[in-house]
Amino acid sequence: MSVSPFFSSSSLIPLNIIIPSKTNTKNKIGVMGLFLSRNLACKFIYPFLFSKRVSKDLFPKQLGNMMSLVSPRTGRHLQRYDKGCRQVVGCIPYRYKNNGTRDKELEVLVISAQKGHGMQFPKGGWETDESMEQAALRETIEEAGVVGSVESKLGKWCYKSKRQPIMHEGYMFPLLVKKELDNWPEMNTRKRRWMTVAEVKEICPYVWMNEALDELVKRQTQVHSKRDGDMCRL
Repeated sequence: MSVSPFFSSSSLIPLNIIIPSKTNTKNKIGVMGLFLSRNLACKFIYPFLFSKRVSKDLFPKQLGNMMSLVSPRTGRHLQRYDKGCRQVVGCIPYRYKNNGTRDKELEVLVISAQKGHGMQFPKGGWETDESMEQAALRETIEEAGVVGSVESKLGKWCYKSKRQPIMHEGYMFPLLVKKELDNWPEMNTRKRRWMTVAEVKEICPYVWMNEALDELVKRQTQVHSKRDGDMCRL
């Protein structure tokens, strides 16, 4: 038995394929291929990343390297609409950076827009074959290349599309980042950058995203206030 690399024509992901060798045949080799398509990645890779088993210290390196080779979803044949409004989901990836004091400063990750100016949070269409949280995580992995815990929804916003004469219905989730991938599907078309809340307010052109950020800050302030109160009672 020998092991040979096989490349899927749809994703170009190298996979180890076992090739049975036949002593009585030198020129005929049977090859069995496993095609890892975009849909397969969305059904198996993304749910694994969404599970609680993924931690900051335990993450398959090979899986992370695969992400740059998995094609992001394109087209809108599975796009969800509600009364004519396109349903969009996204995440605000965040972390806490120790600024040299006892406090930790909140930082959020923004990405460059493919068209237009300014920075924004990762977001995209919610499709019929996934939950809202799965769609939010998928878009965050594809556009920003980070993995983490998707937390409870920040809210719903309605806004007008800049490109089409339709309304969008946007949902945003906080995502506590556990891992930054070195490779991700849109790494060649987007830049990512960690910023403070104040910096994001100056550069993000979307009112609804800034309102979602305000909600995240409010929620985190309440969490820390409660935690401090609990510590004082100990």
